[in-house]
Amino acid sequence: MAKSKEIQLPKPIHKGRMSLEEAILKRRSQRSFIQKDLDWSQISQLLWAAQGITAKKWGYSFRTAPSAGALYPTEIYLLNKDGLFHYFPSSHKLELLADSDLRGLLGAAALGQESVSQAPVNIVICAVYRRVTGKYGQRGIRYVHIEAGHIAQNIHLEAVALGLGSVPIGAFNDKEVKDILSLPSEHEPLYIIPIGYSK
Repeated sequence: MAKSKEIQLPKPIHKGRMSLEEAILKRRSQRSFIQKDLDWSQISQLLWAAQGITAKKWGYSFRTAPSAGALYPTEIYLLNKDGLFHYFPSSHKLELLADSDLRGLLGAAALGQESVSQAPVNIVICAVYRRVTGKYGQRGIRYVHIEAGHIAQNIHLEAVALGLGSVPIGAFNDKEVKDILSLPSEHEPLYIIPIGYSK
C-alpha cells in the first residue's frame, strides 16, 4: 500500500457545452475503450457529478445526488493506472490508497469483463448501510440502493457530456472486490463504472 497522499482536484465546471437532453439522448453502454488516459479535469467533473457539493445550508453540505435524510451512505473509489483513490466530497480531494494498477485484478473479480480491466478509469460506488439503517431501519437498505442509482446516472451522463463512454457493471464477486480495494469492513461494493474514450 502507498503512503497517504492527497490530490486537490481542479474546480468543477458548472456549465458545459452539451445540454442535459442531448446527454440523455446520447447515453449508451460502451464496453470498449481506446488506451487514452483521462486528465484530472475530466476526473474532477466525473467525481463532482457523483457526489460533489452543490450547496451548504442549515449545517448540511448538499450533494449532486439526492440522499434519504441527507445521510449520504456512499463512498466513492477511483482506479486508474496510477493507483487506487478514495474521494472526499467535502474538500473535492482524492486520497491515494495504493500506487499500483489494480484494474486487471478488478476486471478478474468482475467475472473477467474486459471493459473493467481496459478502461482508463473505474469508479466504484460502495455503501455504508448503517448510516441510513440507524434512522430508517431495514428500509434504509432500499434507500441506499436508490441513491447508488442516482449517483451512477449522474456519472454516466457526465461521461457523455465530456465526450466519454461508460458502462454499468453489477456482476462481480463482492468479497474479491473488497479484498482488492482493501475496503473497510463496512464498505460494501455496489457498482463498478468503467469510463473512457470509446472505440
